[in-house]
Amino acid sequence: MDDLFPPPQSMNTSHIKRKWLDISYADKSDAQKLDIYLPNKGNGPFPVIATFHGGAWMFGDKGDDMNLPFLEGLKRGYAVACVNYRLSGEAHFPSQIHDCKTAIRYLRTNAVDYCLDGTRIGAWGASAGGHLAALLGTTPRVRGLDDPSMRKTNTRFSCKVQAVTIWFGPLEDFIKMDEQLAASGMGTPNHSNEDSPESQLLGRKITDVPALVKYGSPMTYIKPSAPPFLIQHGLNDSIVPVEQAINFAAKMEKVAGTDRVTLDLLKGADHGDPLFGKPRNLQRVFDFFDLHLK
Repeated sequence: MDDLFPPPQSMNTSHIKRKWLDISYADKSDAQKLDIYLPNKGNGPFPVIATFHGGAWMFGDKGDDMNLPFLEGLKRGYAVACVNYRLSGEAHFPSQIHDCKTAIRYLRTNAVDYCLDGTRIGAWGASAGGHLAALLGTTPRVRGLDDPSMRKTNTRFSCKVQAVTIWFGPLEDFIKMDEQLAASGMGTPNHSNEDSPESQLLGRKITDVPALVKYGSPMTYIKPSAPPFLIQHGLNDSIVPVEQAINFAAKMEKVAGTDRVTLDLLKGADHGDPLFGKPRNLQRVFDFFDLHLK
């Protein structure tokens, strides 16, 4: 799904004075680690943006340079927590959302130790990470998408987030993606293949398990209590069809209200397009987080 991303390089974070790297938030896998960065100035507690990298649920890392736009939040007074989760080569869904929820609970449980404000946490994800961030927003109380064994040390703390930003993520229905791409002529329909990222995430060819596809869709769980969403998607996305964002936003408006969702469609932007990380667009994202986290 993320074929358009260039080979990732490691981020240079030497300019960030206050940081904790490779913190284990659970003990089932070496992948269950996160990095916490604080602004160079201020005593906190800082509102938090928890971030989730792209990579088709197959690759990517919290330390890759694709996460650099997320770290711009430090300049706006946010703590930024970059989260790794188990990839599909290690574990199938719903392990990934189990990890993301556990990471949010870890941040709340240990907020004082890291100068964090556990009452103000936003989620921001790109592509596959956008899918997971959206699930964080729509499923805080869905027990089937939570792992009780990883909650035992922090059961007092919620995994609910107060705001969500999604960049070019699959939000509606994996099975519909190929028909949407075919109808628009915008890309090559291959999401329903047995070796597609979506099929590898679920551990089965997606067209053979429509109930599991629905189970893994953020759109399935939209409720009036959903937090505010900012959804940004490129009109020329050749990997994740823009209809996924449009249809999710339409259901958000119907169920949760127009004040709960903002949809930005970026003209000329493809999947993972540099336009998303331009200063003007980042200003838009952080203005959204300021509105709901400050």
